[in-house]
Amino acid sequence: METKLLNLKGQEVGKVSLPEVLFSVKPDPYFIHEVVMYYLANKHRGTASTKTRAEISGGGKKPWKQKGTGRARSGSTRSPIWRKGGVVFGPKPRSFRQYLPLQKLRQALKEALSSRAIDGAVMVVENLALELPKTSQLKDLRKGLNAKSVLFVTDKMDKNFKAASQNIADFGWCLATNLNAYEAMRSEKVVFTTGGLKALAATFKEN
Repeated sequence: METKLLNLKGQEVGKVSLPEVLFSVKPDPYFIHEVVMYYLANKHRGTASTKTRAEISGGGKKPWKQKGTGRARSGSTRSPIWRKGGVVFGPKPRSFRQYLPLQKLRQALKEALSSRAIDGAVMVVENLALELPKTSQLKDLRKGLNAKSVLFVTDKMDKNFKAASQNIADFGWCLATNLNAYEAMRSEKVVFTTGGLKALAATFKEN
């Protein structure tokens, strides 16, 4: 499988063969969905918290006597059916963490990359070395990619590119060793540097 090779101006300067170890797997959408949900669950902080009637201050005194007032019986102003009362079965801080074997996560990354390549969403850029740390230096590249969101995958980050891309909301980046199936699926296009592509392929060949 081949894809476009771009320069920093977003111009196509050739073709690049994608490594079979990463891009020759038949993707299973149900399996990819399972792994993506794993990453999303692990990003969930689980800090939402509400108070029960036992945790809200006040409500210790019975609002009115049990009989003779013509009103419904009530023992506390902090009852869940009262305004400012406690919350029934509300959220409490808890862990949403899930666990999947490393072998499954690695397989999911290969399937995600293969799926993106089939969709034509994988490209390769020669390098990300900018002369100056200015956002204007990426104007042509952004126009050439023509995508709402782009993930750049590299073996090492260029300081000038990092500074220049911070002002572009739809530009993200990660090291090849940190790439996972969720990151590969969430952006409209995945753009590897030639070094990043080799580094990622090397980690899969070693195992």
